[in-house]
Amino acid sequence: MYSTEIEVHTGREAVVYDLTREAEAFLTEADADDGLLHVWVPHATAGLAILETGAGSDDDLLSALDELLPRDDARWRHRHGSKGHGRDHVLPALVPPYATIPVIGGVMALGTWQSICLVDTNLDNPVRRVRFSLLNG
Repeated sequence: MYSTEIEVHTGREAVVYDLTREAEAFLTEADADDGLLHVWVPHATAGLAILETGAGSDDDLLSALDELLPRDDARWRHRHGSKGHGRDHVLPALVPPYATIPVIGGVMALGTWQSICLVDTNLDNPVRRVRFSLLNG
């Protein structure tokens, strides 16, 4: 197994941050062949999603999360930080903090429009860590 951790600056707004290039660079550094790429976000308020970016799907995801998990203080018991921060702690139950992608011949077996994305709705934590681990086949 080969593993490394990177730091991602997501800012102070909800964001879907495309990690695909960082994952590709990791596989090159790891001299990957066949196996599994496991991506892990060690945070209680962020998740990972495999989706299309750049065509509106990333914004659609954030809008859907806003509808499903409104940013207000009326419904959330977990109350500290910015308004509605409790919803950020529910996010990883819906957008898990991990993803596993097959790697074949050193290349991720993603679909044509699929990207690996960090989903971060936490306005209080602008810096995230992401761990890439290659499990050789």
